[in-house]
Amino acid sequence: MKSQEQLKREVAQAAVAYIRPFFGADAVIGVGTGSTADLFIDELAKHKAEFAGAVASSERSAARLREHGVRVLDLDETDRPLPVYVDGADEINPLLQMVKGGGGAHTREKIVAAASERFVCIVDETKCVDLLGRFAIPLEVIPMAVPIVMRKVAALGAIATLRAGFTTDNGNPILDVAGMQLADAREMETTMNAIAGVVTCGLFALEPATVVMVARQEGVDIRER
Repeated sequence: MKSQEQLKREVAQAAVAYIRPFFGADAVIGVGTGSTADLFIDELAKHKAEFAGAVASSERSAARLREHGVRVLDLDETDRPLPVYVDGADEINPLLQMVKGGGGAHTREKIVAAASERFVCIVDETKCVDLLGRFAIPLEVIPMAVPIVMRKVAALGAIATLRAGFTTDNGNPILDVAGMQLADAREMETTMNAIAGVVTCGLFALEPATVVMVARQEGVDIRER
């Protein structure tokens, strides 16, 4: 029986193989955040001579890329869409809609994903669900809006909890929203994003993944939207 760590490493290796056709002297790769993304960075760095650099969705990922000698760029240093963005997820459903933000980087992850032509989501099989919401949905919130956002979330029938001792790379707190099972994650993403004071919610349903790569005991499955 393979461990979860082994599965994550296998899907990270498979992702690098999958995106190598997008490499080139001018290619800038979008890189996500989290434990699976960390392993992807380790594998990606083995091919750093084959692409121009990377845009990271967090300071954590940027630091790991630099440690490996990969050039890190800001989005405003790129003059065209990134060919591909690779990141993990906390949950993903059969529609390739996701919950992200367990690491608190979902706002920047959405920005880099939106700047990319393809979003390759890499997960192990434990992250696959039928309905999103078992994993609490993170909301990045402007500090002064925390009380009102908590009340608005309660009105939706859910419970928002302030993530203790945490601020995002943007300097904001996170509210984790529990108690939802989402048949239509697109509608809830729209609703949460419309609450005054919410910077971004951790639902990626309006713009789901382009491709999901799932590490299972028997190998890596690839499914395209």
